[in-house]
Amino acid sequence: MNVSSLKAQNTQKEKQPLSAILNILEARHNISFSYADETIKDKEASLPSEDLTLVDLLEFLKENIKLDFELLDSRFIAIKRLEKEKDNYRVQKLKEIVVTNYLTNGITKLNDGSITIKPESFGILPGLIEPDVLQTIQALPGVLSADEKVSNINVRGGTHDQNLLLWDGIKMYQSGHFFGLISAFNPHTTKRVNMYKNGTSAKYGDGISSIIDIELPNDIDNEFKGGIGFNLINVDAYAKIPLSKKTELQLSTRRSVTDLVITPTYDQYLKRVFEDSDFSKSSNNSISQNETFYFYDINAKFLYDISKKDKIRFHFLNVNNKLNYDEQSTINDRDEALNSKLSQQNSAIGLTYTRDWTNRLSTTYQVYVSNYDLDATNYDIFNNQRLIQENEVYDGSSRFDINYKYNRYLKINGGYQFSEVGISNLEDVNNPAFRSFIKNVIRSHAIYAETSLLSNNAKTKLKIGGRLNYINKFKLFLAEPRLRFNQRFLNNFKFEVLGEFKHQTTSQIIDLQNDFLGIENRRWVLSNNNEENIVINNKTIYPVPVIKSKQLSAGVHYNKNKLLISAEAYIKKVDGITSRSQGFQNQYQFINSIGSYEIQGVDFLLNKQFGDILSCWFSYSYSDNNYIFPSLNDGKKFPNNVDIKHTFSFAGAYTQNGLKLAIGLNWHSGKPITLPDSNHDSNERVIVYTEPNSDNLDDYLRTDCSATYNFNISDATRATIGASVWNLLNKKNIINTYYTLNDNNEINTVENESLGITPNVSLRIHF
Repeated sequence: MNVSSLKAQNTQKEKQPLSAILNILEARHNISFSYADETIKDKEASLPSEDLTLVDLLEFLKENIKLDFELLDSRFIAIKRLEKEKDNYRVQKLKEIVVTNYLTNGITKLNDGSITIKPESFGILPGLIEPDVLQTIQALPGVLSADEKVSNINVRGGTHDQNLLLWDGIKMYQSGHFFGLISAFNPHTTKRVNMYKNGTSAKYGDGISSIIDIELPNDIDNEFKGGIGFNLINVDAYAKIPLSKKTELQLSTRRSVTDLVITPTYDQYLKRVFEDSDFSKSSNNSISQNETFYFYDINAKFLYDISKKDKIRFHFLNVNNKLNYDEQSTINDRDEALNSKLSQQNSAIGLTYTRDWTNRLSTTYQVYVSNYDLDATNYDIFNNQRLIQENEVYDGSSRFDINYKYNRYLKINGGYQFSEVGISNLEDVNNPAFRSFIKNVIRSHAIYAETSLLSNNAKTKLKIGGRLNYINKFKLFLAEPRLRFNQRFLNNFKFEVLGEFKHQTTSQIIDLQNDFLGIENRRWVLSNNNEENIVINNKTIYPVPVIKSKQLSAGVHYNKNKLLISAEAYIKKVDGITSRSQGFQNQYQFINSIGSYEIQGVDFLLNKQFGDILSCWFSYSYSDNNYIFPSLNDGKKFPNNVDIKHTFSFAGAYTQNGLKLAIGLNWHSGKPITLPDSNHDSNERVIVYTEPNSDNLDDYLRTDCSATYNFNISDATRATIGASVWNLLNKKNIINTYYTLNDNNEINTVENESLGITPNVSLRIHF
């Protein structure tokens, strides 16, 4: 039964005040509406038919009352006003949706190939009790973290630094708390997350593997909203505060409790993060104690609607992690203690101005500064040595964007972007005395344009465009075409082709295993476009090219009766990577070489939903990912360090009357490793290895479960309690293995384990 027929059936029914209708519907469907009295004042409606499903009911209400009814979960529904222009725009966007509730509530796959995640209406995923942005995207086919960290997400075989991470349009260089185990972005102040694996819009630069675009609410609705919550790692609070009819302030803050309370979750995280660091190693009769670790983040957004056509938005974010510990030792019968510390932070500030010149033409201007700083001071008491390391990134950018909508069939977007990125690296050792400070700056300009075409029957959509980049320092022009095409056929099938050329000038390298106390061993560097090594102040400057990528994918999708079957094949080629950015721990660990990798793969998904209650999905990814370094391995290709050929997941999520349950299994083949050559006997202090990445770790297997329950405390206040268990079966997974030599010239095997069984509980109050 469609909405139009429902509307016709109810036109003859007597209209009643909307408040009375809502009371009847709450009792009838066991749901709860949240709204401001002013929103429904003087609104009337006819009582809908009793046989409507919840989805049909909300569609009926939207059609007849002209308000926005947003399903937050299976029970709670928010009612908001809609401006006429916004209402027309939403109607158009709904035509582009391929499938809603993709995997679970709040995840939508669009016709442009992107995935949109709305944390506010998020359902549930196994192992998660809160909609952690960077954990959630790992449920998507082709997205994986080989070491379980959100600071090391591999999208279609790429490294984490090849993902462009945007927070309200501002580029971020730090993505995780707890040195990578928790997303650094508060999900409760996030409106939506747009994820692109290929075919990205021409307005996006960088990010040769993926785009992760995090957006905060951008409309003033004159409604107060807030909440507080805690789990076994952190506490947080957020508020959306109307200051006047034209202004609003959004605030959120989060802080760990790890320096105040020891919990089972903290114990597991501590073991995972610090298992292979200076912090956890005791040597030469030295011990570490008085350790303190904590993290926090603060973000704010100020909204000011100058007029109906002019809007200003101010953005601020600060993300911080701090670790301190004392290393004590007894030397020559004398007790000595020195303090080692590590801090990591990303701060950002930005301003956005938007003007709607007409109903068809709008412009946006944004300027921002993003600053990343990683500092470490490491004392070695026994050797009387102090090492200071610092990695700092300054990123300033301005962008002017134009959007023109001729009609619903033709839209044009274009603009200009300027960016200045400066990255510095400092190393300072007191014994022997050594100091190295290197700083590089790159300024770049880009113009871009693209056109979106929609056929009259809405079955064919084409978006084609390009981006022309110019890098001043290298006098280098880079042209990057972008393509998105999809065609519906046989009513329920869709054929899709996506393609793109991209580049980036920032990357992360790994110099030594004990970089930054061995906890955060990746540091940002800028491309220098050198062709050979250069020595400055006794420091070797290695060549770092501009990284370039090409990607093409094609897929077929079937969607009918809440059954989705999706298969997508892709090929990606990336040139200009350095061996120092790949994290080799074999014969190539201290060698610098320039090369490339090429990956071919298939992502498959089967998702079946049973009404609004149960969703089950099965996903499988196959990929073949290989390096080619002309100066390594005789120029022959060999497996990529993250060449995980097979990835499989199976999960289910149940939602009913405020209760949400999820359980899932994740399996993937072991990543490549290089074994020592057991047939080689040498008296030299060096490990002789077999062919690079010719063996693999054991397969990885993890089972997770989670549960949440929503209930009303009062008419204006509701609560959510939750519990989850990560690695329910406590499976011991080895996620990395490497080898060292001891003082007797014997080979030691070092194994890094995944998280063991990790419980978590949470309580959240919404008001």
